[in-house]
Amino acid sequence: MLSLLLPPARPRAAVSPDVTASAPRRPAVILPGLGNNTADYARLAAALRDDHGVPAVAVARVSRPDWLRNAAGLVDPSYWRCNLRPRPVLDWYLKRVDEAVSEARELSPNEGISLIGHSAGGWLARVYMEEFDASDISLLLTLGTPHLPPPKGTPGVIDQTRGLLTYVEKNCAPAVYTPELKYVCIAGRYIQGAPLTGNTIATTDDILAVDTPSDVAEAVMVSTNDKSTQSGPTLRARFIGQGYKQVCGRADVWGDGVVPEVSAHLEGALNISFDGVYHSPVGSDDEQRPWYGSPAILKQWVHHLLS
Repeated sequence: MLSLLLPPARPRAAVSPDVTASAPRRPAVILPGLGNNTADYARLAAALRDDHGVPAVAVARVSRPDWLRNAAGLVDPSYWRCNLRPRPVLDWYLKRVDEAVSEARELSPNEGISLIGHSAGGWLARVYMEEFDASDISLLLTLGTPHLPPPKGTPGVIDQTRGLLTYVEKNCAPAVYTPELKYVCIAGRYIQGAPLTGNTIATTDDILAVDTPSDVAEAVMVSTNDKSTQSGPTLRARFIGQGYKQVCGRADVWGDGVVPEVSAHLEGALNISFDGVYHSPVGSDDEQRPWYGSPAILKQWVHHLLS
């Protein structure tokens, strides 16, 4: 598993290399996350197209009320048995993705397609690639996607996807990083969670990107367990930790405020983490609380779309 962690908001040549004019330029399709709508990604789409030379960018057409369609799963016995499948409950979403992919193909024919999946859009992209024509998809880049199902048998943990992520893990193609198809999974380290009770913060290690002559940055482990400066966890960290626990089974982990870092990476993918990056465009601030699509963060991963 390839893995590196990059610092926030400091564009560097080694992180965002110049792309030659002869490099292929793939159109991109953005898959919205749970509860988000198409408009939430308008700035990201415009930046990709106007500032970074992506020839065409389509966003799957989703409104916030559309997500209420998922309530159809409540009448499926599989929902209550926690072995729900993506189809037919999420067919409406997959159809919108297929429409956006078709639009991108028309706007920029004869090129491969890049899929950018935010949050749930990342694992739904994997379902799409399994169920629809994905022959020309050459990149899946996920932003804060909870790829892994929560561990079974952990006290206090309920699978909020009701088995959907278990299905994806078992039935969708594993992640790869090859010349023909690349998976790039990006996680944020915005806040470390904490258990609901107790006054200690777990020992953590940071991975810092190191510039090297090679195409891939080295990863080095640097301990940040400085007991002299530690204090007890805040109420906010405890609250966030309970959310993390429902996703990965642990509260005392780093994440983007919604998705734990450990859940946003996939075996076989190029896995990247950014310090200080928040989960969603909603509630984000480019300076104080940047999300994955904020300009300074985008500059650090956009080269994957252009190479």
